[in-house]
Amino acid sequence: MLYWLGHQLSEVYGPLRLLTSYLFLAGLGTALATIFTWLLLPRLWMRLPLDRGRAYAVEGEQSQGKPSGAGVVFVPVYLVVCLLILPLEMRFLQALGCILVAMLVGFMDDRSEKGWGEYRMAAIDLGVSLLAAMVICQLDTFELWLPLIKTPIAVSPSVFVPIGAVLIWMAINATNCTDGVDGLSGSLCALAFLYLGGFLYGIVGHSVIADYLLVPYYDYGAGWAMMAFLMVGCLAGYLWHNALPSAVMMGDAGSRSMGLLLGMLVLACGNPFLIFIVAGVVLVNGATGLLKVALLRFFKIGVFKTVRYPLHDHFRHKDGWSNTQVLVRFMLLQAVGTPILLMLLLKIR
Repeated sequence: MLYWLGHQLSEVYGPLRLLTSYLFLAGLGTALATIFTWLLLPRLWMRLPLDRGRAYAVEGEQSQGKPSGAGVVFVPVYLVVCLLILPLEMRFLQALGCILVAMLVGFMDDRSEKGWGEYRMAAIDLGVSLLAAMVICQLDTFELWLPLIKTPIAVSPSVFVPIGAVLIWMAINATNCTDGVDGLSGSLCALAFLYLGGFLYGIVGHSVIADYLLVPYYDYGAGWAMMAFLMVGCLAGYLWHNALPSAVMMGDAGSRSMGLLLGMLVLACGNPFLIFIVAGVVLVNGATGLLKVALLRFFKIGVFKTVRYPLHDHFRHKDGWSNTQVLVRFMLLQAVGTPILLMLLLKIR
């Protein structure tokens, strides 16, 4: 909306040209998302369902009775600010629709006494992931750039959509599994969104730099970058209240929405392997547990028997790490590892 107004009114009043700047709008939107989330959460969390605790989780009883499902507050804030800030392109509106569906499904699971069940949620996640992958490619040929391959590869939607859906599904569930320590999931995802936003805006969304680094230039890179930065704003407002000891929990309404957006933005960057770089700690912490359960349940293969999952529970239970140690050490691994791996990814091409 503001982007459109900037183009319409800049001739009337020169300074309104700022509203046509993606960077200015990203900064404005991030600030608005932070402030609105920070203000609204304490006014609304008494209406949220209470966390039931997790019997299998280390110190799971500490979260029992706290308001849960904060995503149903900060995700609508995110959607409204996106509508205010983003160019009103159909693909962005479709992406926001997918995020809304993920939030609603997650919140229904949060408020359900027994939960919706693993298989039911997995099937719904896969359906939303398929829709999200279609949004990214718009059912058209999509150019991917891969490690060790200099020339981008044109991929048909029949190949891109199923591969993209699996990646998004993995991101949703890994993010959901990581939501077990105060501030952990939100902090790791905020770092991932910061890196993705910078990558989308400054590399694949910049024609000169993209050409220099031998990666495809994407017309909509800056728009996707704004979506990443706005989610960082919402997470900043949420983490203010979720810092140890937390006053409110994210719940599936938030974690599934974050995971969906994370997977979509990785695909928008054009390199599926990027998810291992910007969110490697999230994947190792959450997705490896999914692999362990799948191998045991469907193939009767027991691996990593001595490792407790999610991995943050292993370190708390086996090595005696405090919640603060888990948070700081996991964040350091991602904050330091991502820039190094990003440079390697780009230069070895």
